[in-house]
Amino acid sequence: MNELYGAGVALVTPFHSDGSIDFDGLERAIEHPIEGGMDYLVSLGTTGETATLTADERKAVWKFTAETVAGRVPLIAGIGGNNTAEVVDQLNTFDHRDYIAILSVSPYYNKPTQEGIYRHYKAVAAASPLPVILYNVPGRTGSNVSLETTVRLAHEVDNIVATKEASGSFDQFSKIMRDKPEDFLLISGDDPATLPMMALGAAGIISVVANAFPSDVSQLAKHCLENNYVEARKIHSKLIRITEFCFAEGNPAGVKEILNQLGICGATVRLPLVEASEQLVALIDGELTKVR
Repeated sequence: MNELYGAGVALVTPFHSDGSIDFDGLERAIEHPIEGGMDYLVSLGTTGETATLTADERKAVWKFTAETVAGRVPLIAGIGGNNTAEVVDQLNTFDHRDYIAILSVSPYYNKPTQEGIYRHYKAVAAASPLPVILYNVPGRTGSNVSLETTVRLAHEVDNIVATKEASGSFDQFSKIMRDKPEDFLLISGDDPATLPMMALGAAGIISVVANAFPSDVSQLAKHCLENNYVEARKIHSKLIRITEFCFAEGNPAGVKEILNQLGICGATVRLPLVEASEQLVALIDGELTKVR
């Protein structure tokens, strides 16, 4: 899918101080990356705190996001979980008309075997009205989608078209690139790894940092796709410290505090997450004066 080349952003879900969804903030959070040159947006990935939203809230966010974007850039919906039947049910009722693909995180907490992961994704793909992007993030899920399982799904399931990889294993990244079908895409799911992953042949990034710095992340991906790694390294270096702060106390607390200081939306997160500490707020404030 050509639409998946370049830079996408995993959108935050802004909340009012009482925890309700802040749709005015969400509008600003959508407009900012579009204006910054993002190639596509991901609505309700894990950065969107999807696990704490009700079914009705998820539908409202997807609908609002589609109406706000109004076809200006491609949209991807995050639909995943550790209950295969529930994920299938969500896919069967999802209004997919304004979306181009589904991003589906590997089952978490259950710690399924590789055969379980394979069967889960086969069921998801069979139910999905759109192409499916695997999402491998062992730090959150507790289990790795192995090289063998990724490549097996890529070769055997026609509408599984890409994997968002956040395993941190460059051995796995390299072997996926070696063994995957030609049209199956490797996408970085980890901001610090974007440049080296794209040097290996990854198609781009689904970024958290791009919520706040879309122009920089967009240009980084563009330079990598053009094999202009001299310029890409400059942007990579510029973003190192602010990226560390994004994840220092969990995602999306860090990036929401950055967005708060940029005047885009508030810093509120839903329990069990908590807002950035006073120390991190001060560090972010100091770094923003350097990178804005």
